[in-house]
Amino acid sequence: MSKYDFLIVGAGLYGAAFARLAADDGKKCLVIDRRDNIGGNVYTEEVHGINVHKYGAHIFHTDNDDVWAFAQRFAEFNRYTNTVIANYNGEIYSLPFNMYTFNKMWGVITPEEAKKKLDEQRAECKTDDPKNLEEQAMSLIGKDIYMKLVKGYTEKQWGRPATELPGFIIKRLPVRLTYNNNYFNDKYQGIPIGGYTKWIANMLDGIEVKTGVDYLKCREEYEGIADTIIYTGMIDEYYGYKLGNLEYRSLRFETEYIADTEDYQGNAVVNYTDAKTPFTRIIEHKHFEFGKGEGTVVTMEYPADWKIGDEPYYPLNNDRNNALYEEYRKLAASEGVFFGGRLGKYKYYDMDDTIASAMEDYAIILGGKK
Repeated sequence: MSKYDFLIVGAGLYGAAFARLAADDGKKCLVIDRRDNIGGNVYTEEVHGINVHKYGAHIFHTDNDDVWAFAQRFAEFNRYTNTVIANYNGEIYSLPFNMYTFNKMWGVITPEEAKKKLDEQRAECKTDDPKNLEEQAMSLIGKDIYMKLVKGYTEKQWGRPATELPGFIIKRLPVRLTYNNNYFNDKYQGIPIGGYTKWIANMLDGIEVKTGVDYLKCREEYEGIADTIIYTGMIDEYYGYKLGNLEYRSLRFETEYIADTEDYQGNAVVNYTDAKTPFTRIIEHKHFEFGKGEGTVVTMEYPADWKIGDEPYYPLNNDRNNALYEEYRKLAASEGVFFGGRLGKYKYYDMDDTIASAMEDYAIILGGKK
């Protein structure tokens, strides 16, 4: 008889949510993580009273009532609203594209004027069969907005010209003919008061957790310890890349505490959309919790090429990688190991999607065990 019902490899959001759902059902879980801390990429660290998002900005938002109810069990959320600013060579624009953006770009004031200008721009760039991201984007929002607010940022993010990127990366670009700066349209939005690490810790309360444990280096130690393994790391790494490696984009962060500055940029997130600025955005962490803490902490976020051994952030979901992932998925199904989360499923997830996926997967697994 196994000691645990579930061994959950990964103490990030997916692993923590899955463990909580199982524990609430009376299941015995062990959660392990190769990092020395819980939280995965939503991990926050307090610096001079400021909760610093160590792996990039995370803003919780959802339209899913069940997910929102689950999230609120473990923290009170503040009323932070994500309002992103774009800096193009010193020109400041609002994101997503809204009336403030169009007024700054073209001098238009009314929605009717903005729509007319957008329609003119789209008509100039219209193509029935976009061959790449550049053609796709310009057909959606025209040349002016594309050149200033999309092209440079996107090419930095993905490390290649937009003409070499598939159009499906930008399936749609939200356009609002209102003066609404809220980046998200979801019903619920906010930041857990006290930071994400505290939120995850509360989610894992009463559940056995071991950090600093690399499962792939000590598999034998955990052999047969649980009825079911839930693995949230990279599916190709789990199999020793024997079918080939999946591809990712990575990130590099430069974080600085500035003691003599109370407000560095006046906003939590400023995107740098020109090509010459090497980073894609600057995050000023104190604004996520409305200016608490002495001084300020800022992070420059640099996109980076990825190689085996680097931290993977964004899956490159092109045809080659999706086909390879499918081969790994079939291999996993034949062996009975369950893969979850962003790396296990080779899919980009927002935080609410991560929780929803854990809920769905737990129901599937539980149903299969009945």
